[in-house]
Amino acid sequence: MQERRHPERIVAFVMAGGQGTRLRPLTSDRCKPAVPFGVRYRVVDFVLSNLVNSGIRSIYILVQYKPQSLIEHVRKSWTLSPLLPDQFVTVVPPQHCGTGERFQGTADAVYQSLELLRSHRPDLVAVFGADHIYRMDVGQMVRFHRECGADITVSARPVPVGQTADFGILEVDHANRILGFEEKPVRGKPMPSDPAHAFASMGNYLFNPLVLEEVLEAAHERGDTDFGHDVLPQLLDSHRLYAYDFTDNRIPGLKSYEEAGYWRDVGTLDAYYAAHQDLLGLQPCFDMFNMQWPIFSSCYQGPAAAIFDSTIDNSQVGAASIVNGASIRDSIIRREVVLEPGIELEKCIIMDHAKICRGARLRRVIVDRDNIIKANSVIGFDLEADHQRYMMSPGGLVVIPKSRLD
Repeated sequence: MQERRHPERIVAFVMAGGQGTRLRPLTSDRCKPAVPFGVRYRVVDFVLSNLVNSGIRSIYILVQYKPQSLIEHVRKSWTLSPLLPDQFVTVVPPQHCGTGERFQGTADAVYQSLELLRSHRPDLVAVFGADHIYRMDVGQMVRFHRECGADITVSARPVPVGQTADFGILEVDHANRILGFEEKPVRGKPMPSDPAHAFASMGNYLFNPLVLEEVLEAAHERGDTDFGHDVLPQLLDSHRLYAYDFTDNRIPGLKSYEEAGYWRDVGTLDAYYAAHQDLLGLQPCFDMFNMQWPIFSSCYQGPAAAIFDSTIDNSQVGAASIVNGASIRDSIIRREVVLEPGIELEKCIIMDHAKICRGARLRRVIVDRDNIIKANSVIGFDLEADHQRYMMSPGGLVVIPKSRLD
């Protein structure tokens, strides 16, 4: 990987406290950023990889909801050089600064960590979410921030004006200076350069440090706790806020067939499943193999997958899995999975340490880790019957929670 260390000192706060209620049961025992993704990653690996690849290596991860799985993953996977004091990825729980035992919102979470910020005296502060699948060179956003003379920059992406009800929408002028905020409008204000699209906030921010301290102190006095909903809209007249167009971001090593500016919010079961399908195919719209901008994760030491007398098409199989006499199509199989003879998997996600016993047939099923699916089980073919036994998504996915014996 080419070194991209940014000349400015940047401290990053990664917001990783989300409950991910729409992802349940995958988030019943873990926070949303800790949810597995692909054959070897967690959702949090994408934002951390983007920061590290961009040369930002002073990273605090602010955790809250059921954080233990995330804490263990960071401990095993994200140890940067202990010889350099400004290179670290550290988990930070709520600091109990008079606001109770929990973060009350994104702004309150950073407010509770202001002493950490002050100890570094950085040139810039990045506040990024941990819930999305994407690649981004943050250095390009930093350059935009400096060129505009911004106090605060919000990363944004265009969405159709008729599909803005799930987003925080930014009203901007022709220079992308932010003029207003709309919270999940039915039809958002269009971009001046493109009447068919509106700017949706991605929840990623750059702040000048003194501005951040000032606005957080004032917000705390008012009882305001969230950046997008409370804090930033009140700064439009007093500060320079700009929207950075994520579609202008260029990642080295991107292949011609990939979707430029790929970004997915995997906040629902159906969106999470669809993002996995984006990884498949000879020319996937999001290709995980990019040596110039890798996505890092745990350094797993298990052997390669072992495959015997099986048919596998358009699928990925993780390390140390054993596939024996199985038929697999359009599926993601994670690590240390055992697939016995005669099973059929179609459009499934099978997580670590699961065992699918002889003769089972599964279609459009997510099996969380540590499960044993009994021999000759049939799941995903009779949705009415499945609905009586399993959790189902609005799109008809069957989801089997962690450690449930079928």
